[in-house]
Amino acid sequence: MKITTIGLGYIGLPTSVLFATHGHQVRGVDANPAVVETLNKGYIHIEEEGLQTLYNEALQSNSFEATMTPGTSDAFIIAVPTPNNNDAHKSCDLSYVVAAVNSIIPHLQKGNLVIIESTIGPRTTEDTVQPMLEAAGFTIGEDIFLAHCPERVLPGNIAHELIHNPRIIGGVTPACTSVAKAMYATVVQGELIEATASEAELSKLMENTYRDVNIALANELAKIGLDLEINALKVIEMANRHPRVNLHSPGPGVGGHCLAIDPYFVAAASPQFSPLIQTARQINTSMPRFIVDSVNKLMASAPNNKITVFGLTYKGNIDDTRESPAKEISMMLQQSGYQVTEYDPHVDYATIDIEVACQDSSLILVLTDHTEFKNIAVQATNKMKQPLILDTKSIVQQHEATLLNLGNMHTQIGKIPQEM
Repeated sequence: MKITTIGLGYIGLPTSVLFATHGHQVRGVDANPAVVETLNKGYIHIEEEGLQTLYNEALQSNSFEATMTPGTSDAFIIAVPTPNNNDAHKSCDLSYVVAAVNSIIPHLQKGNLVIIESTIGPRTTEDTVQPMLEAAGFTIGEDIFLAHCPERVLPGNIAHELIHNPRIIGGVTPACTSVAKAMYATVVQGELIEATASEAELSKLMENTYRDVNIALANELAKIGLDLEINALKVIEMANRHPRVNLHSPGPGVGGHCLAIDPYFVAAASPQFSPLIQTARQINTSMPRFIVDSVNKLMASAPNNKITVFGLTYKGNIDDTRESPAKEISMMLQQSGYQVTEYDPHVDYATIDIEVACQDSSLILVLTDHTEFKNIAVQATNKMKQPLILDTKSIVQQHEATLLNLGNMHTQIGKIPQEM
């Protein structure tokens, strides 16, 4: 098939490469000329394990091209960003999706397949995209096939999971589901689950909402543990030995373009019946302030006001800083008057020598679980004014310093301040 992908970001590019390396001819479209230029020079513009190798394979077979304009194809995949709106419920901003659909309409022909992979609010495919295509003169399920097929992958392992994970195929009509399923069957080895478009939309959102709510419970437990001077991490470890308990781990907050975004789409669609989801979001968005307030307590008697922040991405071993609580915490610390040095081997502007980053620091604040942070060299902690580490991700294993985490932090700062 000839496939056009609109959007070459963290999902659109791996998806394009996947189809291009499985016998399809792919035209990748992105509005950013720098992205198109980089790809046409033979390099990917995101950090993703194994993707450059697959991209090289696609280029060698002449099955992929990057451009800024769509063209005639058999299938069109929409994989553009869907940020929050600035309304009270932070609903789904569909402006990029609408623009992408409008960009392909002049190129649509009878028999084409249109896939929305972007994460969207419930009923968007049927209530927004379908009317756009019908207004252009097409009958959905007869001469144009429309489906929502959300990605369900873990950054850092996308290439593998796109192939092996189960995939939801949400057609607007049964015929739409059938056509979309046939296309994904050429690349996906996992189960292809048939659904309606609206079911697929809400399922994707609830997968991430489940995790957000679970993390909120763990974060609330971390606050309770600090208040009661009980090691919350030990409590979680013991509770999870129960065969029917799976508490997630607390942390400095929730980031990325899924967990920090998707629950709002559900709550915005049904605000009256989503109080638990909304409360979980409030708990998780409160964590950066909780971390900063805890740091203030730890730094009250420090020899100076220098802090070294380890990690700026929202999760480990990737370069994605979207919605990152680590970035928010770093900025809050700087605004509070601390001298902050940022160190992240996965982020270009923060890739400095670790010993330079730790020079004269009174605290290493670990905010991301990069593999590089498991072992903190003694040469780095020896450069510190005060060898103290607050590891909010429980990643540090070897070190020569006083190590605190979200379980034992109370041993240094006592009970939780009431303003937290």
